[in-house]
Amino acid sequence: MNTLTTRPSRIRWLILALLFLISVVTYIDRVNISVTARQMMPAFGMTDQQMGWVFSAFVVGYALFQIPGGWLADRWGVRTVLTLALLWWSICTAFTAIAAVSPLTSVFGIVGALMLARFSLGVGEAVALPAFNRAVTNWFPADARGFGIGIAIGGIGLGSAVTPPIAAWVMVNWKWQTVFYLASLLGIAMALLWWLLSRNRPHEHPWVNAGEQAMLTRDSTAITASVPWRTFRQTPTVWWLVMSYSCLGYVAYVYLSWFYLYLVNVREFDVLRGGIYASLPFLAMLVFCPLGGWVTDRLATRYGLTTGRTVAGMTGMVLAGLAIALGGVVDSPFLAITSLSLGAGWLYFSVGAYWASTTDLSKTHAGTLSGLMNTGANIGGAISPTLTPWLANQWGWPVSLGVAAAIAIVGGFLWLKIDPGKGLSRET
Repeated sequence: MNTLTTRPSRIRWLILALLFLISVVTYIDRVNISVTARQMMPAFGMTDQQMGWVFSAFVVGYALFQIPGGWLADRWGVRTVLTLALLWWSICTAFTAIAAVSPLTSVFGIVGALMLARFSLGVGEAVALPAFNRAVTNWFPADARGFGIGIAIGGIGLGSAVTPPIAAWVMVNWKWQTVFYLASLLGIAMALLWWLLSRNRPHEHPWVNAGEQAMLTRDSTAITASVPWRTFRQTPTVWWLVMSYSCLGYVAYVYLSWFYLYLVNVREFDVLRGGIYASLPFLAMLVFCPLGGWVTDRLATRYGLTTGRTVAGMTGMVLAGLAIALGGVVDSPFLAITSLSLGAGWLYFSVGAYWASTTDLSKTHAGTLSGLMNTGANIGGAISPTLTPWLANQWGWPVSLGVAAAIAIVGGFLWLKIDPGKGLSRET
């Protein structure tokens, strides 16, 4: 009888499922404009370069608020912070549908109004991934955090995979504005679900029994208000992580911003078929992201934190670069899609190693530190949507994709400098 009452409950998996679903929503809201751009650009007389500015505006807002978002998750808790963030970015998603015909155009112009809408969306979504890392740190034991964050961020794959075909179908049948309205309603529903079912920590949740609480609080640490910025600054691994993850961010935003249009405009698929094929890289992310998290946890348990994180991180980034380089030069459209999809999968294979490394360095400030790392990703991501079409216009898409491939490989080799096993440097 005692065994039955102390067997750990499984509420941590409910929390992880909710994080996965929120991740899906974030990327529906992020990717939908790359599909609707097909109708938005001619409707408003926008060029590829101007659309690139709109794409980049999101990433600028997203990058600037990563650290505040992580700090808020550490300070106020993930339940409140994620709920408010979901509501904010859902409103901004709906506003994207009317920004170009709103009074803002008299001040900023059409492109400026759309950039403001996307910037505001980025500010809200900036909270998401650092808050995920805070939640996984609170709700999962140390030997499962790579897998946990891999599952949570793996929702990126599903959200990004389902968005192109569904958004293309909605756009063709009900106009592009409807895509944003439906996504907004989904986000508001998800905010309500998260608020009702989640809690900041296991001991706060009424459904967590003593067995699960004991398992999850063995290595817990108290959250303090003071962030050790000087210690972060003095730890080389922190900055190598930021630089390496910047490389990942650059490559990821090639897929998020331009892959659908690349298939339609360069590989000459029609609108609906392009939407279907554009989902393949993101399905690869859905599979490879949790797989990489599981692999890095197993390697870290057997060979130590630094080896476990480095092998998984470097392998994913280097193989991603090689696959992207091949996909950019082959003549067959279907071979290109296959190779580029594998490139996306290998890219996200490394994600668990990155995010788990921030928790390895500091469980107490996992949200803030991962926000700092993800700022790097979005500095790369802010450059990518604009630089990618410029390179393509100057020298062709094989060169543009080749640059992305080289950046991925550089990011992989930077793992040779990353050493989460040492922890943060001691202040002197």
